[in-house]
This record gives sequence, C-alpha cells and structure tokens, in this order.
Amino acid sequence: MYKIPSKIDGKQYQLYELEQILKPIGYSIGGGWDYDQGYFDFKMANDEGYQFLRVPFKPIDGQLDTRGVVVQLGTPFILNHVYQEEMDDHAGVGNAAAAFDQFAEPKDEDGDISKKYINYGKELVRELEHLILS
Repeated sequence: MYKIPSKIDGKQYQLYELEQILKPIGYSIGGGWDYDQGYFDFKMANDEGYQFLRVPFKPIDGQLDTRGVVVQLGTPFILNHVYQEEMDDHAGVGNAAAAFDQFAEPKDEDGDISKKYINYGKELVRELEHLILS
C-alpha cells in the first residue's frame, strides 16, 4: 500500500453526489465495504496482479446503505493485489475468470508498487481533487 496525501482527505459529501462524479470516470464502490466504511476503487492496471487507486470513506451522517448518507473521505492509496498464479491457471478467460479471481486469495495483498503506478496514482489524485473540490 502506498498512501497519497490529498486535499480531499477529511472532506464530507453525500455519497450519492460522489458516485455521480466518480462512476462516470471509472470508479466503482469496491467490494470491501461494510456499514462502517467503504472504498471507491479505480483499477489502474492488471500487471502481475491488480493495481488500484482506492479512496476510503466512512459514514458521518447515516449508514452506507441508506439514502442521503454523508461520508467523510480518507487518504487515497494505491493497492497492489498479486494473485496466486496456480489459481489463475484454472480461472479461464472472460467473465468466468473475473468471477473466480474475485474470490481467489491474494498471494500478496500489499505487493510492491512500481514508480509508474505511484506517478499514475498521483495524477489520479490530482484529477480527483480538481473534480471534487471545484
């Protein structure tokens, strides 16, 4: 994991408004959410694992599964999930592979992050700041 300090850290917004801004540019609410926290994920690459820019959020007013919930953003970070190769060999291709990989145990969920992804992540955070703060 590589944290990227940002001006969005600590800012509060309605979750619905954030979804309207972020989903059209490729972000999705990651599968790791629960009632206490969630993440907007942007898949940066699929290079010997999966590289994501992840923007954490937590509910401030309401619960994540309720209409009108207000969330507070956390510090964005890059996450590199390196999956077990033997699992990938049996996964196949297309939608079946995606469904299978979703449940595969990561070989290293904090895999090394190359400089190119750190630079890309910093660009994405600047874009987020521009979109969210303006």
